[in-house]
Amino acid sequence: MTSSDAKQPQSGISPASGKPKMGGGLPIIQYWAEHTLSAEGPKLWQTLTHKSACLSCAWGTGGQKGGFVNEVGEPLQRCAKSVEAISAELQPPVQPHFFDQHSLAELQQLTSLEADRLGRLSFPVILRSGSTHYERISWEEIFAIATPAFRHSPERVASYSSGRSSNEAAYLLQLMMRSLGSNNLADCSDLCHAPSTVGLKAVFGISTSMVSLEGLHQADCVVLVGSNAPANHPRLMNELIKLRDRGGRVIVVNPVREVGLVKFGSPAFPLTSLLQGSDISSLFLQPIPGSDVALFVGIQKSLLERGLVKTDFVEAHAEGWRDAIAQAQTTPWSTLVNTCGLSQEEIEAAATLISQSQRVVFAWAMGVTQQANSVDTIFSIANTALLTGNVGKPGAGLMPIRGHSNVQGFGSMGVTAHLKEEIRQALEKLLGRSLKREPGYDARALIEAADSGQVDTLLCLGGNLYAANPDLTQAKRALGQIDTVIYLSTKPNLGHFHGLGRQNTIIVPVFNRFENPHKTTTESGNNFVRLNDEGKTHLKGADLISEVEFLTDLAHRLHGDTPVDWRRLQDTRYVRQLIAQTIPGYEKIGQIDETEEEFTIAGRIFTQPQFPTPSGKAQMHITPLPTLTLPQPQDFGLAEPVQGLVLALMTGRSYSQHNTVVYKEGDRYRGMPHRHCILMHPQDVAQAGFVEHQRVSVRGDAGQLNQIEIICGEVRPGSALMFYPEANVLMKAHIETRSGTPAYKRVPVLIFSAE
Repeated sequence: MTSSDAKQPQSGISPASGKPKMGGGLPIIQYWAEHTLSAEGPKLWQTLTHKSACLSCAWGTGGQKGGFVNEVGEPLQRCAKSVEAISAELQPPVQPHFFDQHSLAELQQLTSLEADRLGRLSFPVILRSGSTHYERISWEEIFAIATPAFRHSPERVASYSSGRSSNEAAYLLQLMMRSLGSNNLADCSDLCHAPSTVGLKAVFGISTSMVSLEGLHQADCVVLVGSNAPANHPRLMNELIKLRDRGGRVIVVNPVREVGLVKFGSPAFPLTSLLQGSDISSLFLQPIPGSDVALFVGIQKSLLERGLVKTDFVEAHAEGWRDAIAQAQTTPWSTLVNTCGLSQEEIEAAATLISQSQRVVFAWAMGVTQQANSVDTIFSIANTALLTGNVGKPGAGLMPIRGHSNVQGFGSMGVTAHLKEEIRQALEKLLGRSLKREPGYDARALIEAADSGQVDTLLCLGGNLYAANPDLTQAKRALGQIDTVIYLSTKPNLGHFHGLGRQNTIIVPVFNRFENPHKTTTESGNNFVRLNDEGKTHLKGADLISEVEFLTDLAHRLHGDTPVDWRRLQDTRYVRQLIAQTIPGYEKIGQIDETEEEFTIAGRIFTQPQFPTPSGKAQMHITPLPTLTLPQPQDFGLAEPVQGLVLALMTGRSYSQHNTVVYKEGDRYRGMPHRHCILMHPQDVAQAGFVEHQRVSVRGDAGQLNQIEIICGEVRPGSALMFYPEANVLMKAHIETRSGTPAYKRVPVLIFSAE
């Protein structure tokens, strides 16, 4: 059978039986009760109320206002994902003889969930070349290995990081690396929201959300693109419920009709929402994966044809608008409809809702950024916002929805392969010398360089570089070419068992955010900086180290007392003084220890249409429409021809998952009972001659998975969904060249019977 990218309006998709009719609701209350009334309950409640930022998504809560309170003082702002994350951190320790008793071969059989359930890392271990087991190692030997490893040529030294850590650790990491002469500061954001950074910077001169939480409270319409917020950012659902309650609209754009984006029951509103659920989407559009540019150009075209474009606004506050308007005017409706798979009526309905709104926020997540044309999509969203005058005023603007809790903070601190000029100049003044100008390795460039034998040493500050990458076979091989790999982690993950260095792999156990012996800060996805109090670990007798202490100790051994006093930087108050001097917009962090005043970063929230571009105007861009085709079954390199169906596969996280960490096996929202499922539309299942729950093989351009169970669901015909990171083995890294981000959300796969 041939490939399918068939057009299907939302009205033709019927609910799958056995799945919940709404997201949230009583199951959340049940989950809270099971955990907070259990034996771990007292410690869990203590941590939930601790004055530190939530460990989960970048939507954020906590800090000095209290663990349940957001930046505007609203209470009851914890979600189930925060409980999952904290519960995982409160696990008992990995036992002292565990690694003696379990070989590497055994550990490599573990799933992500099983690796996480091993418990908290409480002592440092090393896997030496030729060894079959991790073994305990002293701190002195760790530094004896690490110090010469980082004295290699700067071009052959690299780091990778995640948003789990603090601003202070992030700042120290980049300061140490740049002092070595290396710009190889790869980060997890390279694999997710780098297109947001690139796209927003090119249009508006900034690279983060232009909307604060206060601003979102003033919006009367949200356009939510490529986001599964009920599972990944549940706190955002409260804001969408409040928007609908005040008469606003929510336009959802997602090839998967996620139940929680249709209706959601929030415990924050027990009388009005919890039991019956709140309507979320006013209009739900299911385009072909990767086709969002065509949808937004179509919205622009509809507005132009009806005289609804704010021409005076773009003339005054944008450049390049004539070309953008000409593209929308001259692109035929037939081209737009055929590209995105939505009818002209559906596109015009979206344009009507936007035009009838006074303050529109355009928000997106990885359904946009992990596409081969992601930067163009962000340009098209920005063009739509500008043409409707929904930028540079309260309650309107562009809002990327970041994933990890402090991933944006890492970028602000300069953890990037492409350092901003103003930060570089400030760091040069601090260090008293010039810094290397050439960009370093981003996450994908790091894997390619390692695979070519060009990296000797890698320090991973959190994260799971192995599992987060496409083509897990390549990722494992590439990391195996690096002599020394050092992981700073709180719990075991798949990278510790598959992402192994050629000579030494060291796992350094560190305190988590609410255990740190010093105050730290984090930054939310809406540019709000929180101050985290000190804490204590529940791990009795554990041999842990803080990330700040490890980095400053290593930097002192590498650099001595110059050009800064590295040992003094173990005092995070001093780190914050340096941040205030060198990071634009962070000046207030210099007084935060005395004032305890958390703040919104200066220069990022725009209530006037004046932008930090050379001209002060937004720069609009032409947005080419993608050509979306799928290969034929014979193109997948099988030795024998098979009868099968080619679909556009999207990878995604399950309901109980945070990045690569899995907390529960299945996904109750989508009716997927385990990790080895593929979500398909019933029409595609029937076309291929399959039946629901049949086990099939799924083949991509990098690998194949067998015994995958078919689950019928409300995914757009011609597309399918599987869970990340397991499905990453299927795909090679097809990169959006301007951002370096792989296209995980449109992966051609062949589904066929293994019998």
